[in-house]
Amino acid sequence: MSFRPKPGSIPDSPGVYRFKDAHGRVIYVGKAKSLRQRLNSYFADFSALHPRTQSMLTTAADVDWTVVGTEVEALQLEYSWIKEFDPRFNVKYRDDKSYPYLAVTMGEDFPRVQVLRGAKRKGTRYFGPYSHAWAIRETVDLLLRVFPVRTCSAGVFRRAGQIGRPCLLGYIDKCSAPCVGRVSEQEHRDLAEDFCDFMGGNTTRFIKRLEQDMRAAAAEQEYERAARLRDDIQALQRALEKQAVVLGEATDADVIALAEDPLEAAVQVFYVRGGRIRGQRGWVVDKVDEVTPGELVEQFLLQMYGEAGAESMPREVLVPTLPPDAEAVVELLSEQRRARVDVRVPQRGDKKSLMETVERNAKESLAQHKIRRAGDLTTRSKALQEIADALDLEQAPLRIECYDVSHLQGENVVASMVVFEDGLARKGEYRRFAVKSKEGDVASIHEVIMRRFRRYLEERSATGELAAEDDAHGPIDPETGKPRKFAYPPNLVVVDGAGPQAAAAQRALDELGIDDVAVVGLAKRLEEVWLPGDDQPVIMPRSSEGLYLLQRVRDEAHRFAITYHRAKRSKSVKESALDSVPGLGPARRQALLKHFGSVKKLREATAEQICEVPGIGPATADVIVSTLKGDGQ
Repeated sequence: MSFRPKPGSIPDSPGVYRFKDAHGRVIYVGKAKSLRQRLNSYFADFSALHPRTQSMLTTAADVDWTVVGTEVEALQLEYSWIKEFDPRFNVKYRDDKSYPYLAVTMGEDFPRVQVLRGAKRKGTRYFGPYSHAWAIRETVDLLLRVFPVRTCSAGVFRRAGQIGRPCLLGYIDKCSAPCVGRVSEQEHRDLAEDFCDFMGGNTTRFIKRLEQDMRAAAAEQEYERAARLRDDIQALQRALEKQAVVLGEATDADVIALAEDPLEAAVQVFYVRGGRIRGQRGWVVDKVDEVTPGELVEQFLLQMYGEAGAESMPREVLVPTLPPDAEAVVELLSEQRRARVDVRVPQRGDKKSLMETVERNAKESLAQHKIRRAGDLTTRSKALQEIADALDLEQAPLRIECYDVSHLQGENVVASMVVFEDGLARKGEYRRFAVKSKEGDVASIHEVIMRRFRRYLEERSATGELAAEDDAHGPIDPETGKPRKFAYPPNLVVVDGAGPQAAAAQRALDELGIDDVAVVGLAKRLEEVWLPGDDQPVIMPRSSEGLYLLQRVRDEAHRFAITYHRAKRSKSVKESALDSVPGLGPARRQALLKHFGSVKKLREATAEQICEVPGIGPATADVIVSTLKGDGQ
């Protein structure tokens, strides 16, 4: 490459580097403990690089770097450059939806409590995020009894001061009415500080103080005041009940979990303050470059805490896996908080259980994101056109069939066929195959494609389609009015695998004389698209909707094949156990399984219980018991 630095010109020290395109735009920012080793790895052997890295290098036209003193400085500079230049090949996290926060505008003379979304503002304390705005309003409504902080807009506040009369909240004691001077500016600020302390997790002292005041009021026979204080205590307790207790009261932690596939990742965070879950938030990211889970965690920590204030930083950050430069990340976060921050992976106990819960939320978030993305008509149309362009098809593949083979060490070999039309799954047209070939995945793919398209040709011949194009019924069965099982041909056949699997599918079609169906293989490891007979894969952009659709089709075929394989394996295990019982035919084997439900329960049964099955006598029952007990040991 023309922009490769001269040998020896790259320093062997920590630093941050930038790749730029021909227009001078920064397209990738990275950091390294040794700039020389990292940058030389890009230029050593281009063919050995990952396709995504190859794409970045072919786009680049220049590279420069900045030497720093420590790994912490490298992290800080990398974060600031990513934020400044927004490089297209770097990982970028984006919210999977707009989350509302409970905000207290401490920067104003009379702080206000409100619900806010979007970018955080200077001088405002934030709590949350919450999944729904109504959850914030319920909490605020309870807390205003005890901390009657202003909630009105600037216009309402100003107008109330002009007319000398507070709004309704002032009359029902849910606002201290600083607008008309019922409390001073400092008294109102103290109320806002107490509100923030309570929301920040310092809850016990407020409840204890109210309980002391209530007892004192009762002792002085001020029963009405004692009753109001009792109601205030109940309001605070109800507000706390809305936040689940998950860890010890002294625990302040952010719990972060990942769910990922080769193209995307979802991140979920639970915010635990005072042992209670105070908020939850999610992000999704397109994996433009090849990144490990540890690198995803590191980039997320930098983006999440890069500009966070010390008050919003937790004492502990629980992660699914440690970042590569864990010590540097800990030092950077500790500087941000101005106190020690621990970053660690929970191994056992309540924290491990909570991490598993957050991980389930991350998986659900990724699944929901895929559903939303797949359901958009414009996105589906774009995906089909991108596939057509990448594979040089004459038209968009409106019907795609994908095939996957599943087995366990060559036993119980099965295959699946899933169908997507116009980018959406047609589950009613899924098919399953019990594969006869024992010669590996390539032979299995050839067999399945032969069987599927031979049926297609047979059904076309049966309807007269091959001889008469004006056939009245075509692929529709005139007796049922429904499509025949294999009547419609796909525009595109996708097989799970690389070049050999794609070539096997193409060979099957050639042997049947079918030349109007395109074939492609999708290799799982690198999401590479292979055309039959090609030595190199077709590289589709990682962020392309076309590759995303192919991946979804392949994953659905894999899921359907695995489900069938497990069912068949389970059935064969049952049958093989009963096959060993002498004198037991298929009918009586079926009757036994129907009566007991499983071989396990049959093995636990006594001879008397087995005799209850029609057709099973005492002698046969004794043989069944002795045979199954012997197999089970």
